[in-house]
Amino acid sequence: MTKKFNIENLARDSVKILKPYSSARDEYVSDGSEMIFLDTNENPFENGVNRYPDPYQRSLKSLLSEQKGISETNMLLGNGSDEVLDLIFRAFCEPNQDNIITLPPTYGMYKVLAGINAVGNREVLLTTDFEPNVPKILESVDERTKLIFICSPNNPTGNSFNKENIIELLESFNGLVVVDEAYIDFSNQESWLSSLKDYPNLIVTQTLSKAYGLAGIRLGICYASEEIIAILNKIKPPYNVNQLTQQKAVQRVNNQDAVQQEIMQILTERDVLMKALRTLDYVEKVYPSDANFILGKVDDADKRYQQLLEKQVVVRNRSSQPLCENTLRFTVGTPEENKLLIAILKELN
Repeated sequence: MTKKFNIENLARDSVKILKPYSSARDEYVSDGSEMIFLDTNENPFENGVNRYPDPYQRSLKSLLSEQKGISETNMLLGNGSDEVLDLIFRAFCEPNQDNIITLPPTYGMYKVLAGINAVGNREVLLTTDFEPNVPKILESVDERTKLIFICSPNNPTGNSFNKENIIELLESFNGLVVVDEAYIDFSNQESWLSSLKDYPNLIVTQTLSKAYGLAGIRLGICYASEEIIAILNKIKPPYNVNQLTQQKAVQRVNNQDAVQQEIMQILTERDVLMKALRTLDYVEKVYPSDANFILGKVDDADKRYQQLLEKQVVVRNRSSQPLCENTLRFTVGTPEENKLLIAILKELN
């Protein structure tokens, strides 16, 4: 890592001097004793959610810390990964001045968030084998480039990126490298969490929406250095993760046996679906996948998408994405759903 890296040089000036809002729950943390809370103008009648939630989600962070081997001071929780990503933009990117780099085809919210925050988005296409084009990425960097977004395993392609490519970016780029690991639980690749201590400019985001089956509660996680987390905590809303989300997340994270069992079943079904897709004449290529979905190249994606829709099956047509002409993305369903999908696919002509 370049020696001149300093996170304070990346943060927006307005954020550096910002004094964050201090909620009542910041000033007092319960020790478990019975207290009379008359500090936050809440409705006093107990119904399970009449009190404000813990603004720092301490119970959930404690569990995650134990399971991931990462200190609670190295994590921030958000209302889905999208809020986490937005906070990163707002903390480090000056509107109408700074820029980021994204690597299409990739997760579309990076580009949307750049637009919302009036930040330039420099797109550097992946190579034809869906790997980061490191030389072109570094050529695209200038003094106003603050962030590089890397989705690995990547959406919509499904592959994990070569570790050496990401290391080169971490060591050569004097800004923040955000590795989005939404699908890491389905991969046999090691998480970049183990490298946080080695790279002060590394941010890793994860989610409970995919492998944990909690898309409906919206819970995203940011792992980074204490210095980065401290800056993000300055600007996060005080009660950004609600009480019901925290409770449900704690229950699910505590039930690792069920989570791992579902992951294994999804991986088994992924293999079944991949083998079936390869037998179809109109499927030209099935791409390797480290995620809970499969990208397939077909003869006519618009036609096949419509045929499936008429059979009450909804997949994702990714043909509008660079390097993804005539591709469909299939999420791995239950064994029953996959069996039905395969039967329908075999009937198409």
